Amino acid sequence: MPAGTFTMGDSSGDENPGDGETPRHEVTLDAFEIDATTVTTADFARFVQDTGYRTEAETFGFSAVFHLAVAADPADIMGQADATPWWFGVQGADWAHPGGPRSDVDGLADHPVTHVSWNDAQAYCDWAGRRLPTEAEWEYAARGGLDGAKYPWGDAEVDEGGWRANIWQGVFPRDNTLEDGWLTTAPVRTFEPNGYGLWQPVGNVWEWCQDWFHPGYYRSSPGDNPSGPGAGTGRILRGGSYLCHISYCNRYRSSARSSNTPDSSMGNAGFRTVAARS
Repeated sequence: MPAGTFTMGDSSGDENPGDGETPRHEVTLDAFEIDATTVTTADFARFVQDTGYRTEAETFGFSAVFHLAVAADPADIMGQADATPWWFGVQGADWAHPGGPRSDVDGLADHPVTHVSWNDAQAYCDWAGRRLPTEAEWEYAARGGLDGAKYPWGDAEVDEGGWRANIWQGVFPRDNTLEDGWLTTAPVRTFEPNGYGLWQPVGNVWEWCQDWFHPGYYRSSPGDNPSGPGAGTGRILRGGSYLCHISYCNRYRSSARSSNTPDSSMGNAGFRTVAARS
């Protein structure tokens, strides 16, 4: 990624209240290197084989699985989330068993790894000699050089002229028509890369970033190489996922933001890395 200046924040008017996508502001970044894709299950398997690392989902004994993707015995289903009942806590769900104990990652080597927490992503980065992108770096790279555009490919909607990203089609959360070909994750090199060569920066899986989250951060963010608030309770997630739909979660936009606690893991979140600064 070349050094440069871009305008960060929502320009479409579709921002979600409370997410802090505005005010729009200019950001200048030094040059950096970023992965073309999210980290795959094959990548993560090499890390685990080399280090013996156990993810937080494995340590805690469970993770969050979308209800249509559950592959577990009824006794392994711990219950539904109150505010989001389409998420089940499933014992035995982890990066190698994304649907639960009755699933595996056979045939998913080129899919994004999921059920990794922010802490797990940090551990992978330490092993790989890399780091997570800052939120500003992520948005700059995701935009693909289209400053102010709604999506990495421009302003055309995601289904205009053929599907451009892996999101939900149909009536969320029960009826997915699978028009884009995928109920959950797609291989990391699906659809078309953006102008900077990044594949699927929106849709497919949420991507962990380095920063703490605060909805008011853009009002005081520095103009040069911002790295987020000094503290917080949640870490930034960017890009949306295969569960996003305009009726529920229109966060498959370049400026969209979300967050979760750094020890949380779920079946629709992964990460990509950048080169560690010298």
